[in-house]
Amino acid sequence: MKYQEIKSKKQEMSQMFLPDGAVVPITRLTLIDEATDLAPGMLVNVRALTKGHGFTGVMKRWGFHGGPATHGSRFHRKTGSIGAGTTPGRVYKGKKMPGHFGNKLCMVKGLKVMSVDNVNKSVELKGAVPGHRGSDVTILLRNA
Repeated sequence: MKYQEIKSKKQEMSQMFLPDGAVVPITRLTLIDEATDLAPGMLVNVRALTKGHGFTGVMKRWGFHGGPATHGSRFHRKTGSIGAGTTPGRVYKGKKMPGHFGNKLCMVKGLKVMSVDNVNKSVELKGAVPGHRGSDVTILLRNA
């Protein structure tokens, strides 16, 4: 499947108030390339690097609950057991453990274009776009 790529930068997260009273979360993007094909109501895909969190533990990275906080426990934010004993005598591949978290390429599909401002070169998309403010974002338009 071929896509037309439009380069942009993530500006900010905000919200839009619709005439019927609904509140819609939006993300503003500043366009770097020309976007003559973008129009409100279109569905687009967005590709960007997620926020990097560096080396994190299992609670942040995988959502582990951790151990008891009181009653003499010394097991608070640790992984716990990572496998059985003599059998199998190893740690299985894919075990959820501490490590590098984030800073990976991510594509969000089907975001709705809420508004396009060609004068100020900005676009508002409904929903969340990966990455931090100022990060490079690629808008992908499906070629018919």
